Amino acid sequence: MTRVVELVEHAPALSVPLPEAIGRALAAGDMVDAAPDPHLSGRWSLRAGSKVGAMTFTEPDIGTQVTVRVASKVPVARLFFLLGYALSADGIWRDGEVGVAGHRDLLPAFAHAVERQVDRSLRRGLLQGYRATEESSLVVRGRIRQSEQIRRRFGAMLPIEVAFDEFTTDIAENRILRAAVERLLRLPGVPGEVRRRLLHQRARLADASLLVRGQPLPEWQPTRLNARYHQALHLARVVLDGTSVEHAVGGLRVDGFLFDMNKLFEDFVTVALREACRAGGHMARLQDPHHLDEAAAIRMKPDLVLYGPGGAMCAVVDAKYKAEKRDGFPDADLYQMLAYCTALGLSEGHLVYAKGNAAHAAHTVRHAGIVIHQHALDLDQEPPGLLADIQAVADLLIGTPRV
Repeated sequence: MTRVVELVEHAPALSVPLPEAIGRALAAGDMVDAAPDPHLSGRWSLRAGSKVGAMTFTEPDIGTQVTVRVASKVPVARLFFLLGYALSADGIWRDGEVGVAGHRDLLPAFAHAVERQVDRSLRRGLLQGYRATEESSLVVRGRIRQSEQIRRRFGAMLPIEVAFDEFTTDIAENRILRAAVERLLRLPGVPGEVRRRLLHQRARLADASLLVRGQPLPEWQPTRLNARYHQALHLARVVLDGTSVEHAVGGLRVDGFLFDMNKLFEDFVTVALREACRAGGHMARLQDPHHLDEAAAIRMKPDLVLYGPGGAMCAVVDAKYKAEKRDGFPDADLYQMLAYCTALGLSEGHLVYAKGNAAHAAHTVRHAGIVIHQHALDLDQEPPGLLADIQAVADLLIGTPRV
C-alpha cells in the first residue's frame, strides 16, 4: 500500500486511515500532532504544527509506505527569501536568488536550489586547500611524531609516524557539499531530473571523503578564497544540520526533510533587525543570556537584545511565528516579555509575530509603567515591503527609553 497524506501547517486536524505502527511513529515524533481517532477504529487524527516538509514511513516486511506532507502557508519563494536572509548575515545572499524553478513543494525546490548552487561553486573546479594529515610512511614527510613512533613501533625504524600539511581537494568545504548531495539523493520526492543532476555533482565531488553520520560537521571559515562556495555551503548546512530526518522507528524506515517555521521566522526577524539597527552604532546580540533573579539561578535568553553606541542596553525583542488563539496573541508571551523588561531594566519590550488575527498593539502594564509592543509582519508581501516593516520596528527599538 502506498498512501500520501496532505496537511497544511496550523490547519484543523484531519482523520486518516493509517497502519498502527506508522501512527505510533508519528505520535512519537514532532512533525505533527498525532493520536488515535476516538470515534473511528484504524484512523488517526493528524494536525500539523510549525514543521513543514515531508516524511515517508516504510514498513519493509509488508511494503506499506505512507508519505506525510505538510505544506507551508508561506509561498516557497518567500520561504527561500526568509531562509537566505537568516543564513547570510555577511550580505552574500540578500535577493533570494536561489532559483526554485517553479517547484511548489519544499523538498523539490530545495533539492533544485542546492544542486544549482553546488554547480555554480564547482564551475572553476574543486576548491583546494591544506589539510593536516597524520599517517604511517616509509619516508620522512613533514615532521616525525616521536611519541607515536615509540608507542606504536617499539624502536623499529620503519614505517615512520609522520604529520604534514597536504594540499588537496579533500577539505571541509568539499566534504560538506558531498554530504549534502548524498543526503538529498537518499530522500524520496526529489524529481528525476534534479536527481540526475545531483548524481553528476556527486561524481564531481568523489575525491572528498564521506562524513560519518552523527559526527559534527567539519569546520570551515569564510574567506576570499572560498567565496564562490559560500551560498552552497549555507544551503548544505540546512540539509545536514538537524533539518533532515533519516532514522528507523520500531522497524520502520523513515526518510524526510523538515523545516521548523518557528525557528526560520525567529532567525529572519532577529538577523534582519540586527542589520537594520546597525545605523548609529547600535549592536544587537542574538540569544543573549541573562538571569531573571538576583541569585542568577533562573536563566533567560531573549531572541535579541539591542545595545546602544555606548554599550547600554536599550531594547529587547522576542519573535513568535504564529498566534495560537483565535482572538489574538497568546497572553503568555506578554508575561514572558514583562519578565524580560523587569529583569533588564527596560521600560518597553517588543514581540514580533507573523501576521495573524490581531493588528499591532501596545499594552501598558499597571503599576509598572512598562509598555509591551506587539508587531505583526505580513509574510505574504514582497520582500521590499517586508524589509520596510522590519525597518519600522527597528526605528522603534532605537528610540526605546530606559527606566
